[in-house]
Amino acid sequence: MHTLLILPGLYNSDAEHWQTRWEAMLPNARRVQQQDWNAPKREDWLAVLDAAIRSSDGPVFLIAHSLGCALTAWWSVQCRDQPHASKVKGALLVAPPDVERADFPDFVTGFAPMPRTALPFRTIVAASSNDPWCALSKAQNWAADWGARFHDIGPRGHINADSGLGAWTEGRAWLEELQSCQS
Repeated sequence: MHTLLILPGLYNSDAEHWQTRWEAMLPNARRVQQQDWNAPKREDWLAVLDAAIRSSDGPVFLIAHSLGCALTAWWSVQCRDQPHASKVKGALLVAPPDVERADFPDFVTGFAPMPRTALPFRTIVAASSNDPWCALSKAQNWAADWGARFHDIGPRGHINADSGLGAWTEGRAWLEELQSCQS
């Protein structure tokens, strides 16, 4: 059985967020619980994610939103040579934030610049054409750098609870596609 690790962004994902709905719906899904959702430090978040991957049995798929996308890219750069890194078979990266923006919250530390190294697992990036935290073109460029397939889901804001996606069936289909192609 594979494990689905849910990686929320800044402030975590609330009850109406599609990540929280998926966590409730999918028996093999579990949220990676960061110690500080309100003032993320990259090294702290990386250690928690790495421990979650290390302790998972079987293949792992990452389901990241917002800052969770940057976390995934950084984990790949810093941990890709660890023996347990091969457990990660795919990632769905949704609404990557522009951590390089001058107005990005300064209490979020260590996530900029965004890594541009190709990810060593199958990846799908989904972004919105009117995301207030990242221009669509920047998300497309990161997807290309990461070797990911890219989906523009139209004007859906930051693809969070405010986007009105509910359980977001389109995203679930992409996750199922990633899982069906595991190596």
